[in-house]
Amino acid sequence: AIESARRSLARLLNCTARRIIFTGSCTEANNMVIKGIAFARRDGARREIITSPTEHSAVIEPCLWLERFGFRVVFLPVDESGRIDPADLLALIGPETLLVSVMMANNETGTIQPVRDLVRIAHGHGALFHTDATQAIGRMPVDAGDLDVDFLTLSGHKIYGPKGVGALYMKKGIGISPLIHGGEQEGRLRAGTENVAGIVGLGQAAEIAEQHISRMDAVQRLRDRLEAGIRELVPEARLNGHPTERLANTLSMVLPGYRGESVVLALDRKGICISSGSACHSGSPAPSHVLLAMGLSEEDAHCSIRVTLGADTAEEEIERTLDALRDILHGPKEIVQFVTCR
Repeated sequence: AIESARRSLARLLNCTARRIIFTGSCTEANNMVIKGIAFARRDGARREIITSPTEHSAVIEPCLWLERFGFRVVFLPVDESGRIDPADLLALIGPETLLVSVMMANNETGTIQPVRDLVRIAHGHGALFHTDATQAIGRMPVDAGDLDVDFLTLSGHKIYGPKGVGALYMKKGIGISPLIHGGEQEGRLRAGTENVAGIVGLGQAAEIAEQHISRMDAVQRLRDRLEAGIRELVPEARLNGHPTERLANTLSMVLPGYRGESVVLALDRKGICISSGSACHSGSPAPSHVLLAMGLSEEDAHCSIRVTLGADTAEEEIERTLDALRDILHGPKEIVQFVTCR
């Protein structure tokens, strides 16, 4: 069952099954890559990791943790859409760079990074490249071999699989130090009994992910309708993210003068679920580090909402959401009006 799931995921990523390692989450897979390659090559001259300030905390925190072992972490700048200019990587990378880690698409804004260009620069300077493709899988074609990445990580539940399972693609010929010891599982890279049910579920999700990709044109039309409707309700609303190079299902916007958290709660009472930031930090009062890195003020970050559409989202649901927003945003101001944090 596990090997069948491995083959299914390999077909989705266009790689050989032996290159797939199952984990308990994408967070674990990211840690395996970042810490594993650092420990495997800790005696070498390359002691620098380059990443971006808009990465998920599952990438940023392991990178910063390695500073206690003498590694240096360098953050690439991003533009106002959250996108990296490959020229900036070219300016920062050097002979000490061990790893470049840049996500394929952002979890808050949907902005898609120019991964292929970044990989070419990294390899041209002898560095390895990792991409967290969690948000991209099932929403755009992802070919690990064509991209030429050394590591690619993903999560099961983001492609309608079960929670508690993830995976790592690792290019042939690259070795990392395991984080967990004591068994032969997963090529001796992740000791311990595998989550068979979770892995089988991930394999099944991988088989239907291509169907989800084929629906993204329709999903994008719904997203664009939602964005246009929000602009009609709040003419000052601004897009967070790239206008064209972003995932079809993701919409992040600043609603000037309205508290994002309050809009989220008001919609929740009407049975509609959106977010004001990362799903992993939606309960935090702190402004989104992604939006701050893009140059937004704390006020604008607090006045932002994020809507993620599913593969089966219907037009009626978009219209219902807009009707609910109309009631909320044009209702009593004290409910959603922005109040400066103190």
